Amino acid sequence: MSDETLSKGELTRQTIEDAAIELFMEQGYHATSMRQIAEHANLALGGIYNHFKSKEDLFEAIIVDKHPYKRVLPLVLEVQGATTEEFLKNAIQVVLTEMSREPYYLKLMMIEFVEFDGGHGAIMLKEVAPKILPVFEQIVERRKDLRVTNPVVLMRSFLGMVISYIITDMIMSNSVLSPLIPKNMTDAYVDLFLHGVLKETA
Repeated sequence: MSDETLSKGELTRQTIEDAAIELFMEQGYHATSMRQIAEHANLALGGIYNHFKSKEDLFEAIIVDKHPYKRVLPLVLEVQGATTEEFLKNAIQVVLTEMSREPYYLKLMMIEFVEFDGGHGAIMLKEVAPKILPVFEQIVERRKDLRVTNPVVLMRSFLGMVISYIITDMIMSNSVLSPLIPKNMTDAYVDLFLHGVLKETA
C-alpha cells in the first residue's frame, strides 16, 4: 500500500511506528518513553494514545505491521529454479538479500525475545503464517524430491536458517574470524541447509 492510498489516520500511525523504531534502535525499548516517541514523530503525546493505548501496544503493532514478509513474499513467489535445490538456493538468496537491507526487524525481534519472552509471537504468527505457509505447502506439493514433507517443518527450518545466518553474520563479519570467512559463505550456508554436514555414504 503506497502513501497515496493511506488515510490520514493510517499515515499518522505509520509515522508513530517509524519514530518508535528509530528510538528503540538507538536507545532500547525500556529507555524510550511515549513522550520521546511523540516528540520524534512531531506529534502531541495525546495523539499517540489515539492510536496506541501503551508502549507495549505500539511495540506489538510494529512487530506485526513491519514484518518483512510483505516485501519478501512477492519476490519469493517469483523465484525460478529448474530443480528443487536450485529453487531453494534462489529463494534463500532473495530472502537474505532483502533482510540484510533492513536488519532492524531482526533487532526488534531480539527486543521481543529479551523483554517479552517472545510473548507477541502468537499474535505475529496469526497475521503472518496464513500468508507464508501456503508458499511452503506449494513447495512440498510440487517438489517431490524433498525429504521434508511437512510444510510447517520446512517453513520453520527455512526461517531458522535465514535468522541464524543473519545473526551469525552480524557477530562475525567484523570480528577476528572475518578473515577466515570464505567469500562464498552464503552458498556454503545454503548448502549446509540443503544437505547437512555429513557426507553421503556409498
